[in-house]
Amino acid sequence: MRGQAPARGSARTEVLARIRTALRDKPVATEVPRAYRRAGERGPGDVDLLAERLRDYRAIVTFTSPADLPKTLSSLATGKVLAAPAIPQEWLPDAEREVTGLADLREFDAVVTCCRVAVAETGTIVLDHDAPDQAERAWTLVPDHHVVVVRRAQVVMGVPDAIAELTGVRTQTWISGPSATSDIELERVEGVHGPRQLDVVIV
Repeated sequence: MRGQAPARGSARTEVLARIRTALRDKPVATEVPRAYRRAGERGPGDVDLLAERLRDYRAIVTFTSPADLPKTLSSLATGKVLAAPAIPQEWLPDAEREVTGLADLREFDAVVTCCRVAVAETGTIVLDHDAPDQAERAWTLVPDHHVVVVRRAQVVMGVPDAIAELTGVRTQTWISGPSATSDIELERVEGVHGPRQLDVVIV
């Protein structure tokens, strides 16, 4: 009959047929990989990634063994050296381990500390200033040269992993390379807010 609307079922069938035809040559969807890194996982490349990131930030990275650590530290920390109070005496037998006032910190050429954790992904060293082997915060800001010891077991991949390690730590310093800033013309100036030289010794 003239003007009669097509049957409802046939219109639906025609639309679906057109869709199937349009999709006939499209590639099949590939399976999305779900092997995400889980929190707390550590890999053999974490330490190398940390070293790479630190060097990008102009830090100097040295690998050493526990037996050679004292020799390594004595070669890096020169001049008048201040060591965190809990740094073992055999590491730096000639370093001082106390100051009478904050003004005295300016007399030191270098300070040596350990760290709480190191983040490979961002090249960041985290200090826990409640720990005696990491010293007060001012100790790591005033001397122009900071030497920090990182044990391989302290290296984690990401920031969430580091935060999990820092539960309950009140006073922290997060360090990504030597202290540096840039003016409006992007001229880099080092040593404005802390040490100009950062040595990281990975044991």
